[in-house]
Amino acid sequence: MSRDLRIGLLGAAAIAPSALIKPARQTPRVTVTAVAARDRARAEAFARKHGVPVVHTGYDALLADPQVDAVYVPLPNGLHAEWTLKALEAGKHVLCEKPFTANRAEAERVADAADAAFARSGLVVMEAFHYRYHPLAERMREVVTSGELGELHRVEAEVCFPLPRFSDIRYDYTLAGGATMDAGCYAVHVARLLGAGDPAVTSARMLTLRKDPRIDRAVTAELAFPAGATGRVRASMWSRRVLSIRARAVGTVGELNVTNFVMPQLYHQLTIRAPRSAGGHELRRERLPRNPSSYACQLAAFAAAVLDGGPVITSARDAVATMSVLDSIYRACGLPLRGETKGQASAR
Repeated sequence: MSRDLRIGLLGAAAIAPSALIKPARQTPRVTVTAVAARDRARAEAFARKHGVPVVHTGYDALLADPQVDAVYVPLPNGLHAEWTLKALEAGKHVLCEKPFTANRAEAERVADAADAAFARSGLVVMEAFHYRYHPLAERMREVVTSGELGELHRVEAEVCFPLPRFSDIRYDYTLAGGATMDAGCYAVHVARLLGAGDPAVTSARMLTLRKDPRIDRAVTAELAFPAGATGRVRASMWSRRVLSIRARAVGTVGELNVTNFVMPQLYHQLTIRAPRSAGGHELRRERLPRNPSSYACQLAAFAAAVLDGGPVITSARDAVATMSVLDSIYRACGLPLRGETKGQASAR
């Protein structure tokens, strides 16, 4: 491999400048060298605007480029598995946007391929849960695992934001859309982080679109963790809960509350209610450094994993566990899994 990690971009997605282009300018040993899109004119416009030197006609052409070491996959949810597998077959490392795949079965296939590719040639696959690489996420985990809150008995997380454009691809069932996929995956992932185990879904309810009742615009799910704690995740792209991004962990003696764990570089607040040594409780507020951004932290971790053998904490195998919870939420609401055919649905 060259001294730099040379990344190609599959798709001129709106998230790419924040998630890859700008962080790459701040990250040593990383360059964005190529872009491809289904519409070449769009790829060319993107390349001119962001200084990407090479434009390929189609994703396959980019994967065949020997000057590309790794690819970033910000395509619609339903295309993540296909192009991650193709990238691995082409010998590329992969940073794939969340949610990792359309469902757990797809995630397992990709994880198996990722494990084999790593064993064979050291290829790295990382799910782009950027928040997890910011110091705020690690501090949240530390507070819960330290015992400062006592025995954990409740975890709550919610990611709600307004997306009233119902023609958006995130509302497209054929592209694995839905609020549980695009917002709920964050809530489920942080609940897994704080809950110390993979939860079972005990109940769930959804609000769906009139034009396509397979697509959820809001969801609430109750969880049960292996050690006995309970949990709740909420997510929405259109509901009365217009904007709320927070996480909460409640123990027998204390409580953790975090505002905006997803984009801490914009604003965040971490509050700990814990017992005083002299009796009673104290309320502490902490702020972690806002920069580098969560995206920059993620890209640095990806580069370290590829170039130095560093850890991958949002691995393909970890994604299987997240997708399993998302599948369970859809099943609890009686909705088909994303990427599921009619025959598969009737066989369940």
